[in-house]
Amino acid sequence: MITRRCFASVAALGVGSLLAAPVPAPVKPHLRTLSVLPLNVETPAHLLDEPFTSARHMFVRNNGLPPIKTDPAGWRLAIDGEASRTPCHFSLAELGTQFEVHTYALTIECGGNGRAEFFPPVPGNQWTTGAVSCARWTGVRLGDLLHAAGITDDAVYVAFYGRDRHLSGEPAKLPISRGVPVEKALLPETLVAWAMNDGPIPALHGGPLRLVAGGWPGSVSGKWLHRLAIRDRVHDGPKMGGHSYRVPCEPVEPGAEVAAADMCIIEAMPVKSLITHPASGVRHRLAEPLAVRGHAWAGEGAVARMFLSADYGQTWQRVALDEPINRLAWQRFRGEVRFATAGYYEVWARAEDEHGVAQPMLLPGWNPKGYLNNACHRIAVQVA
Repeated sequence: MITRRCFASVAALGVGSLLAAPVPAPVKPHLRTLSVLPLNVETPAHLLDEPFTSARHMFVRNNGLPPIKTDPAGWRLAIDGEASRTPCHFSLAELGTQFEVHTYALTIECGGNGRAEFFPPVPGNQWTTGAVSCARWTGVRLGDLLHAAGITDDAVYVAFYGRDRHLSGEPAKLPISRGVPVEKALLPETLVAWAMNDGPIPALHGGPLRLVAGGWPGSVSGKWLHRLAIRDRVHDGPKMGGHSYRVPCEPVEPGAEVAAADMCIIEAMPVKSLITHPASGVRHRLAEPLAVRGHAWAGEGAVARMFLSADYGQTWQRVALDEPINRLAWQRFRGEVRFATAGYYEVWARAEDEHGVAQPMLLPGWNPKGYLNNACHRIAVQVA
């Protein structure tokens, strides 16, 4: 009955230095664990029905091991780099008192969300649909911090450094250090945040301090943030080069080998939607309309129109779509579909952004790492 594939895999625990790493206790057993070391957990679509994603239902994407200590009282954030005139540092208390505090609902989606559908298959965590969230984040604008650090005219990138630990256990190795171009860093919704949904950010989700850059792949929203570097070049930290969070600069045939030099960094995520009610596999009575709802988002933009189909995309009906609570927040949609006869059906959802760009009904262009799958979400319905 389920029309989305789900693959579960557990990292090998008996290899090399992983033997010395503590195995995390089971977390979020109601979600789907894709790997343990590092921990990667996705959310079934129907559990994302809430307006803002709770910590209980938020996906987890780690590249290494979380820090051992996350005491907010002793946490410090340093800001420096080649393009900083006045390097500085702040405690969490100083961030909250020396800068204006803002709250935004921001959509964060893993760049590999939907990877399980690529064919030929590609390596990596086999996310289906659940590596996405939209929570309310509270903190200070990254741009305000950059100006405090004396950002210079030759600034190109802003890089993050977290306290997470490399799987090898080597202190000098970083599991990930990515960032965003200065233009994205200076947007008002790009935050250095210490609160999520009006409470402290849970340690599992990057607390006590993290970067939140909504609308871009989640890998740029660095967790356990302790340093920002204002770079005079494109950042060259771990997971910035090679094939990491990059797609071919030009379309390639499925299964093609692509040189690293021909890969371009992913920036804004594509338009996408998710049916959150009902859950796939629902049984429904023929005489009644089926109420359908979910969320839609569009990277740096907004969703303008939302459609549902109950006949495999042969016909589409436009449904109600809410305005975003703020820029870069997902948008609620709701509608009804009816069925002519009993039997098996699929309900498909398709979002269209403000520029007229719509989700494809099939898998979009193949890439070696399985990024940016924004094909229409669909659920199975058995009508009796």
